[in-house]
Amino acid sequence: MKGIILHGGRGTRLRPLTHVGPKQLIPVANKPISQYVLEDLVEAGVKDVAIVLGDIYPEKVKEYYGDGSAFGAKLSYIYQGEPRGIAHAISLCEEYIGNESFIVYLGDNLLKGGIKEYAESFKNSNYDAMILLCEVENPQRFGVAKFSENGRLIGLIEKPKEPPSNYALTGIYFFKPVIFEMIRQLKPSWRGELEITEAIQMLIDKGYKVDYDFVRGWWKDTGTPEDILEANRLVLDELEAKIEGEVEDEASIQGRVVIEKGCKVRRGALIRGPAIIGEESEIESGVYIGPYTSVGRHVTIRRGEIENSIIMDYCLIDVNDRIVDSLIAPHSTITSNTGKPMGKRFIIGERSRVEI
Repeated sequence: MKGIILHGGRGTRLRPLTHVGPKQLIPVANKPISQYVLEDLVEAGVKDVAIVLGDIYPEKVKEYYGDGSAFGAKLSYIYQGEPRGIAHAISLCEEYIGNESFIVYLGDNLLKGGIKEYAESFKNSNYDAMILLCEVENPQRFGVAKFSENGRLIGLIEKPKEPPSNYALTGIYFFKPVIFEMIRQLKPSWRGELEITEAIQMLIDKGYKVDYDFVRGWWKDTGTPEDILEANRLVLDELEAKIEGEVEDEASIQGRVVIEKGCKVRRGALIRGPAIIGEESEIESGVYIGPYTSVGRHVTIRRGEIENSIIMDYCLIDVNDRIVDSLIAPHSTITSNTGKPMGKRFIIGERSRVEI
């Protein structure tokens, strides 16, 4: 069984974070979102994986993952370029897949509990395809499943105005190679893309065996800043406390907190978990890091209060202020010289400088 990670798309809803890199490399709890995907595939026994690259700095993806050996995988890279749909991205992998069954996993999806049991189930079945579904409150945002009265899957509709159910496709698909025959018959949708939902619908209409299952943990599509912050909270909620860095006397660590190697937490600082502080970072005296905050590597926080935020690598925070619900890209600097702290919310791109 092989794997395909889709690493394309423009990430327009995440700008300016995606002006200088693909959305799938945005970190959640100090790890790129697509790394969770790759680790999930490897955990499920899928070691041969193709990463389909888009046109937003694809070299950053190759630089980070390399040949995959550091992650227990053997990686190949396939270029899609501009986004032309999930089905188009899959079609580019036909030669790579050959006659094997395979898993398609969107690189910006997170799934609690992983896919191991679903992969095993599909591998041991005679189904031609299997989809994973999750009940959602806003099915209009997703591809949605339609069922018969006896619970048989009879259709899939992409972003319907009137959803036939509340069960959304999670962006994790299991296929036999017959799916490539369906994709070759597709025409671009109103969005100008080749829709995988239409290809799966063809399988159903032509009498192929298409199964479905429901995710039993949480699932998160990280398409917006709010989604990423929620994913960060969900992952941090499962964090196990670990202190590998230096915590000075009179610094306070409360709850489930990870302090990585080379990190220094100075006396008088307070970190309240769940939270993670990355390697070689420094939290100075008087700083407060609140729950659901991820601080990346080589970050210096000299002053300020931070909650429910992601501070990426090589940032400097020196504010007499409170930062909440924020995504701060690498190499950014936020400083202030003013009085009373007030809550501030930031979504700023790489190498930004803000003075407040």
